[in-house]
Amino acid sequence: IKTYGRATLSTASFRGTAPSHTQVTWNGMKINSPMLGMVDFSLLPSYLIDHAQLYHGASSVGVTGGGLGGAITLGSAPLQEDGMQLRFIQGTSSYRTFDEFLRLTYGNNRLKGSTRVYYATSKNDFKYNNYKKKEYTYDGEGNIVDGYYPRERNKNGSFKDFHLLQDLFYTAGDGSRFAWSGWYMNSRRGIPMLNVDYKEESQSKNQQDEETFRTTLSWDKLIRNMKLSAHAGYSYTSLQYVYLSDIGKEEPAEMIRSESDVHTGYARLHADYYVSDKWMFTGTLSGHQHFVKSMDRAIMTTDGNKAVIGYDKARLELSGFLSAKYRPHPRLGVAASLREEVYGTHFTPLIPAFFAEYTLTPKGQWVAKGSFARNYRYPSLNDLYFMPGGNDSLRTEKGYTYDLGVEYTLKKKNLEFKGELTGYDSYIKDWIVWLPTFKGFWSPKNVRKVHSYGLEIKGNLKYQPAKEWLLSVNGNYSITHSINHGDPVNWSDESIGKQLVYIPKYNAALTAMIEWKDWVFTYKWNYYSRRYTTSSNETATRLGLLSAYYMNDVSLEKRIHTRWAGVSLKFTVNNLFNEEYESVLSHPMAGINYGFFLEITPLFRK
Repeated sequence: IKTYGRATLSTASFRGTAPSHTQVTWNGMKINSPMLGMVDFSLLPSYLIDHAQLYHGASSVGVTGGGLGGAITLGSAPLQEDGMQLRFIQGTSSYRTFDEFLRLTYGNNRLKGSTRVYYATSKNDFKYNNYKKKEYTYDGEGNIVDGYYPRERNKNGSFKDFHLLQDLFYTAGDGSRFAWSGWYMNSRRGIPMLNVDYKEESQSKNQQDEETFRTTLSWDKLIRNMKLSAHAGYSYTSLQYVYLSDIGKEEPAEMIRSESDVHTGYARLHADYYVSDKWMFTGTLSGHQHFVKSMDRAIMTTDGNKAVIGYDKARLELSGFLSAKYRPHPRLGVAASLREEVYGTHFTPLIPAFFAEYTLTPKGQWVAKGSFARNYRYPSLNDLYFMPGGNDSLRTEKGYTYDLGVEYTLKKKNLEFKGELTGYDSYIKDWIVWLPTFKGFWSPKNVRKVHSYGLEIKGNLKYQPAKEWLLSVNGNYSITHSINHGDPVNWSDESIGKQLVYIPKYNAALTAMIEWKDWVFTYKWNYYSRRYTTSSNETATRLGLLSAYYMNDVSLEKRIHTRWAGVSLKFTVNNLFNEEYESVLSHPMAGINYGFFLEITPLFRK
């Protein structure tokens, strides 16, 4: 995850690819922006997600096309318990940060409902040492006698986020299941100033307002050895960006006002057919219709007025998918799938994928797996039509990916362990990159040929040494080489053969939990190796390199049981060792900070 800090842009990257190469769905509907091609995960609170799955490489073809790196599926699910339940969480954290979450669930064996409300506010004005500036002290004759790095506050970083999610689930007498979800979001966020910006907060203001509504409706039914489902959905996003700057007048002047409206309709038909315990066939047909209007009203004309430039476009995206899974032997499984995609009047070549899995040992402890896929991603609407700079002659990005791995599982009376080792190799041609032009603006071109390869190690451990004790550990480590092998843009292009920007070669994460009676202690650790900020991997200056860093977070939770409610008290410490780091160039991150959370779950019945 590349993040600018809490409540600012956060994007996901799989296996050394770009954020636009990660496809994301919610209840089956794609939520990647048709303008930018990516998803801002800071606008998807985990409070509102019931299940999430990651699909690396070839496995993403079964979800949707365009996932040259991978795919993420998010969704809602009903609680298993009947009756009424209430859950409330109040969080108070550093920098005047407040989180409120309320969930009300209700229903019986036929009808279940869930209402969730989440509201977060923060000044987000943490202090940091600014190593990009230097202040000097002088003697009486004007000579420099000392210098120091100033301690500053994060400027223009406040935010307010409001979310309302309603879910309804109904099971009919014939076994049909219906589900409806509606998600409303309203966000106002300041875009923090860079640590190289010498303006005061009153002299400059970047603000982004977003209002989004998503809704999905689904029907599922089991008919003997067949499962049928139909989905429909709609989403609307209104996005407004305003930049104000001090030009010597009483109030800052409006320099940029960019407004965008996005409407998307969605439909999907899906069928699973189980011929026998050895054969299964799957077919899916889905479509997304986008209507996008993007306008910039801050271009000054010679008569002093503001011109309106932008684009107003519609695009239909269709996708068809077929797959067959075959298990000729209890220890061997193979699968093949084929996907075809249409965007506008353009057809992508067929997208095939092949998978194989073999259980190496009779008891199933060791399993070998392998896959191959070819994939395509078509340009976003901004790539094609953004003014100025859009390039409507862009080609689709195309890629091949292979991976091979082994999985080990161990289960004993008080111990469970699962480990996985995977090696992958992928090639992406016609990678789209925005480059400066001699006319003074940037424009996208198909210039890169990227070779990404690496190794992934994952492990999960659960151990119960005694009756009231439980230890669980989840960890992963990856080596990622993402190298540009494209043609030089010009004679001075030094990016060939270099690691892509912001892609760490090494990263790792570990989460450990110790539970004893009603106490829970959690420790989280992650590591990112150094990352380059220039395509030439320049290291001569501080601006070309982001140093490696380790992050440590801990929390302690106490659960209290009463006759009328369950209560949880949780204290968290983030950035335990006060690490000074940057995830993105010139965007400082918060040092050690604290949070206290109170959770109350009333008991409406015994």
